[in-house]
Amino acid sequence: MYHIYVVDDDLTVQRELKVLLENQGYRTTIAQKFTSIPEEIEDVKPDLILLDISLPSVDGIMLCAQIRMLSEVPIIFVTSQNSSAAELECMLSGGDDFIEKPYRPAVLLAHISAVLRRTTKRSENILSFEDLELDVVAAKLKHYQNVVELSKNELHILRYFFEHKGEVVSREDLMNDLWDNESFVDDNTLSVNIKRIRNKLESIGVYNVIQTKRGMGYILQEKTKLK
Repeated sequence: MYHIYVVDDDLTVQRELKVLLENQGYRTTIAQKFTSIPEEIEDVKPDLILLDISLPSVDGIMLCAQIRMLSEVPIIFVTSQNSSAAELECMLSGGDDFIEKPYRPAVLLAHISAVLRRTTKRSENILSFEDLELDVVAAKLKHYQNVVELSKNELHILRYFFEHKGEVVSREDLMNDLWDNESFVDDNTLSVNIKRIRNKLESIGVYNVIQTKRGMGYILQEKTKLK
């Protein structure tokens, strides 16, 4: 179920959107405090944001730019400011789409569906764990602005960890996955790759994220420890 976060101070619009979205099967959260939206979005982690421009004590366009510094969550502006200049400013601040008020419910839903399809397809190639992002197409691991390139085996191992985060992964599981992906490794080669991955994680400022469970295997731990 997709989670949509609504940032609009008009109580009537809030109620209309909540009913409309929940009737379509979306989980909906209405923003209550407009002074801490970026922080709330980091906590809530919605799949999409509906954002008005005119808000109490904050400008929606500036707010969009602030959100973009922390998240790539798709943002659709839903606003009564219907000039081409306003739309351009919204897009330049990081918005993904622009809908004028009063909106037609069917049109708004179609735009939401299109943006979610587009971003979901994109996100399938990006796996995340806390502040780490694994780009499985570019074979790169990112921690904030720090990026490191991965070998084929390192990518397969990290992808398996990311897909099983919080679970104990045995060495046999990892080797079977590598063999399934036509990377034929033995026990010693796996150890070498795990060591290289840990070194690359440290090179981008991440320490002790892959923990060894003696006699069991490894686990991508729940809390990244930074040095």
